[in-house]
Amino acid sequence: MENNNKQEKQLQIDLSNEIAQGVYSNFAIISHSSSEFVVDFAQLAPGMPKATVRSRVILAPEHAKRLLQALQDNVVRYEAEFGKINFPNQEPRTISPFNIGNKGEA
Repeated sequence: MENNNKQEKQLQIDLSNEIAQGVYSNFAIISHSSSEFVVDFAQLAPGMPKATVRSRVILAPEHAKRLLQALQDNVVRYEAEFGKINFPNQEPRTISPFNIGNKGEA
Protein backbone atom coordinates (compact mmCIF):
# COMPACT_ATOMS: atom_id res chain seq x y z
CA MET A 1 0.00 0.00 0.00
CA GLU A 2 2.43 2.65 -1.18
CA ASN A 3 -0.33 5.21 -1.78
CA ASN A 4 -1.05 5.45 1.94
CA ASN A 5 2.58 6.30 2.71
CA LYS A 6 2.95 9.00 0.05
CA GLN A 7 1.99 12.53 0.98
CA GLU A 8 -0.28 14.30 -1.45
CA LYS A 9 1.70 16.83 -3.50
CA GLN A 10 0.33 20.36 -3.52
CA LEU A 11 0.74 22.66 -6.48
CA GLN A 12 2.19 26.02 -5.58
CA ILE A 13 1.22 28.98 -7.72
CA ASP A 14 3.24 32.18 -7.91
CA LEU A 15 0.97 35.21 -8.38
CA SER A 16 2.69 38.57 -8.76
CA ASN A 17 0.99 41.71 -7.45
CA GLU A 18 0.62 43.05 -10.99
CA ILE A 19 -1.18 39.94 -12.25
CA ALA A 20 -3.23 39.66 -9.04
CA GLN A 21 -4.86 43.02 -9.89
CA GLY A 22 -6.59 41.33 -12.81
CA VAL A 23 -7.87 42.79 -16.05
CA TYR A 24 -11.50 43.81 -16.61
CA SER A 25 -13.08 42.26 -19.68
CA ASN A 26 -16.67 42.42 -20.92
CA PHE A 27 -16.02 40.91 -24.35
CA ALA A 28 -14.11 37.84 -25.53
CA ILE A 29 -13.06 36.69 -28.97
CA ILE A 30 -12.20 33.01 -29.39
CA SER A 31 -10.43 31.54 -32.40
CA HIS A 32 -8.65 28.26 -33.01
CA SER A 33 -6.36 26.30 -35.29
CA SER A 34 -5.63 22.59 -35.31
CA SER A 35 -3.08 23.03 -32.51
CA GLU A 36 -4.32 25.85 -30.27
CA PHE A 37 -7.17 28.01 -29.05
CA VAL A 38 -6.66 31.75 -28.72
CA VAL A 39 -8.87 33.72 -26.33
CA ASP A 40 -8.66 37.50 -26.51
CA PHE A 41 -10.23 39.25 -23.54
CA ALA A 42 -11.30 42.76 -24.49
CA GLN A 43 -13.02 45.78 -23.04
CA LEU A 44 -15.84 47.30 -25.04
CA ALA A 45 -16.92 50.74 -23.84
CA PRO A 46 -20.53 51.84 -24.41
CA GLY A 47 -20.90 53.93 -27.55
CA MET A 48 -17.40 53.13 -28.77
CA PRO A 49 -17.02 51.30 -32.11
CA LYS A 50 -13.76 49.60 -31.14
CA ALA A 51 -12.91 47.03 -28.46
CA THR A 52 -9.46 47.04 -26.86
CA VAL A 53 -7.83 43.66 -26.22
CA ARG A 54 -6.56 43.63 -22.63
CA SER A 55 -5.20 40.08 -22.46
CA ARG A 56 -4.60 37.10 -24.75
CA VAL A 57 -4.50 33.50 -23.55
CA ILE A 58 -3.27 30.72 -25.84
CA LEU A 59 -4.31 27.17 -24.92
CA ALA A 60 -3.68 23.67 -26.23
CA PRO A 61 -6.99 22.03 -27.31
CA GLU A 62 -6.94 19.71 -24.27
CA HIS A 63 -6.52 22.65 -21.91
CA ALA A 64 -9.29 24.58 -23.67
CA LYS A 65 -11.65 21.66 -23.05
CA ARG A 66 -10.55 21.44 -19.40
CA LEU A 67 -11.22 25.17 -19.05
CA LEU A 68 -14.68 24.73 -20.58
CA GLN A 69 -15.48 21.93 -18.10
CA ALA A 70 -14.15 23.96 -15.15
CA LEU A 71 -16.22 26.99 -16.18
CA GLN A 72 -19.35 24.84 -16.55
CA ASP A 73 -18.79 23.34 -13.10
CA ASN A 74 -18.25 26.76 -11.54
CA VAL A 75 -21.32 28.27 -13.20
CA VAL A 76 -23.46 25.40 -11.88
CA ARG A 77 -22.08 25.92 -8.35
CA TYR A 78 -22.48 29.71 -8.62
CA GLU A 79 -26.12 29.40 -9.70
CA ALA A 80 -26.83 26.91 -6.91
CA GLU A 81 -25.56 29.46 -4.38
CA PHE A 82 -26.62 32.80 -5.87
CA GLY A 83 -29.37 32.02 -8.39
CA LYS A 84 -29.63 31.75 -12.14
CA ILE A 85 -27.45 33.99 -14.29
CA ASN A 86 -29.62 35.80 -16.85
CA PHE A 87 -28.60 37.64 -19.98
CA PRO A 88 -30.47 40.97 -19.95
CA ASN A 89 -31.86 42.25 -23.25
CA GLN A 90 -30.42 39.40 -25.30
CA GLU A 91 -32.34 37.92 -28.19
CA PRO A 92 -32.44 34.12 -28.44
CA ARG A 93 -29.52 32.72 -30.44
CA THR A 94 -30.06 30.53 -33.46
CA ILE A 95 -27.84 28.05 -35.25
CA SER A 96 -28.03 30.19 -38.37
CA PRO A 97 -25.82 33.28 -38.44
CA PHE A 98 -28.35 35.02 -40.70
CA ASN A 99 -31.47 34.32 -38.58
CA ILE A 100 -32.99 32.32 -41.47
CA GLY A 101 -34.43 29.69 -39.16
CA ASN A 102 -33.53 26.67 -37.12
CA LYS A 103 -33.78 24.03 -39.83
CA GLY A 104 -30.01 23.52 -40.03
CA GLU A 105 -30.11 23.41 -43.84
CA ALA A 106 -27.51 24.90 -46.14
